[in-house]
Amino acid sequence: MTTKIKYGLKELERDYGIMTFGRMLKNFREVDEYTQKDFAKLLGISPQRLNDFEKERRLPDIASAASFAKKLKDSESFFVQMLLQDYMRMAKLKLEVSVTEKAA
Repeated sequence: MTTKIKYGLKELERDYGIMTFGRMLKNFREVDEYTQKDFAKLLGISPQRLNDFEKERRLPDIASAASFAKKLKDSESFFVQMLLQDYMRMAKLKLEVSVTEKAA
């Protein structure tokens, strides 16, 4: 599964409701038909940590989110944006996050 089409967080939430980082990871895993154990191995984390992310009990750090994107061959900026938006929700801040890749 990739998100390389021009479909950002706002469009996902408009069409499917609030998308969290954990729900996004779970969606990637289920679409590609991975078990939690196999998907966790692919991401380089423990199955328990993956379960905590999917159940929204924990959030990864920014570097981990970028690493997951690389391992899944997806957009680092999209993964980081999803994560930062979750941090805003947790802080009950009504802020919208936008992340763009820096030009070389």
